[in-house]
Amino acid sequence: MTGWSDWTAADTVAEYRVPVEGDDKYSRGVVGILTGSAEYPGAAVLGVEGASRTGIGMVRYLGDAGAARFVLERRPEAVTADGRVQAWLIGSGMDRSARSPELRAQIDQALGQDLPVVLDAGALDLAGSSAGPAVLTPHHGELATLLSARGVDVDRPTIAAAPEEWATRAAELLGCSVLLKGSTTHVALPGGGGYRVQAGPPWLATAGSGDVLGGILGALAASRSPEILADPDRLARVAAAAAFLHGRAGERASSGGPLAALDIAEALPATIASLLADS
Repeated sequence: MTGWSDWTAADTVAEYRVPVEGDDKYSRGVVGILTGSAEYPGAAVLGVEGASRTGIGMVRYLGDAGAARFVLERRPEAVTADGRVQAWLIGSGMDRSARSPELRAQIDQALGQDLPVVLDAGALDLAGSSAGPAVLTPHHGELATLLSARGVDVDRPTIAAAPEEWATRAAELLGCSVLLKGSTTHVALPGGGGYRVQAGPPWLATAGSGDVLGGILGALAASRSPEILADPDRLARVAAAAAFLHGRAGERASSGGPLAALDIAEALPATIASLLADS
């Protein structure tokens, strides 16, 4: 595509895979999640919660062992054994400067599987390392840091003043889709153009909100993995759908007042049901 378009509820419904008769947990999608750390175990819980409540066949959590205990306390249906996945979410709640050789080897194995990958937070520096289609999910400051490390002289205020331009430049430079978070989220394709998504109320600017978004996106990518592998640009549409669901769930959870990140995840089933009923 060329140019930018405003993302809609109908666009979101078109990217959401509704289960059909004969589906099993594998045909509905299995998302592999490598997130969290001893310092930030909550990021793992919130990402798994977001993925589970978006609607997915299975969540396979393979991150920090300590965080896994909290994940299973909240979501006992999550699986912590290695096995088949259809997409990956990597990096939420991780510090790249503290990445151990063992964790890097685990991440490299996931990136080499030719599957759709969502790179968040502590894995943004791995842009360009994935064998399969990838989407990055930075906020303005994270994108400034990432681009500066690649030799581009830019700071957070500059990106915030022209997010469409900088999302486009980042996607072209890094060769993957970029979901740039903000009051309006911009999802840019590496070949140019993209989608503007009204990202929900300002109450969504709260700790852990982005971790939930990562889980939503990972789940949608797993459910649409065959389509994304056939057409890598489809990942940008899936990312825009994730941002839309995140924003609408935030509206439902807030009802005009404060919310916590877990509230966003808990509002997802009703939000999705309402969108499908109105389509």
